[in-house]
Amino acid sequence: MPHLNTQPNFGTPGERSVRAYTPGDDFYEALIDSHRDLDDAQSEQLNARLVLLLANHIGDLRVLREALAAARDGLV
Repeated sequence: MPHLNTQPNFGTPGERSVRAYTPGDDFYEALIDSHRDLDDAQSEQLNARLVLLLANHIGDLRVLREALAAARDGLV
């Protein structure tokens, strides 16, 4: 049984969006903004730090393994 939620799941608790995709767009904009003015090496370092911070927040190794497999799927 899968533990990883791959359905759109962005939002702010207690807030409702007019369009279902808006919170995802807001996250994407924040992600792009966080990379602004960084060189390639700094951008890669930011991505690595973000992955580790979010993995620590999730904490469930089952979910993390499923996420790693899903991210890698189709790359090789």
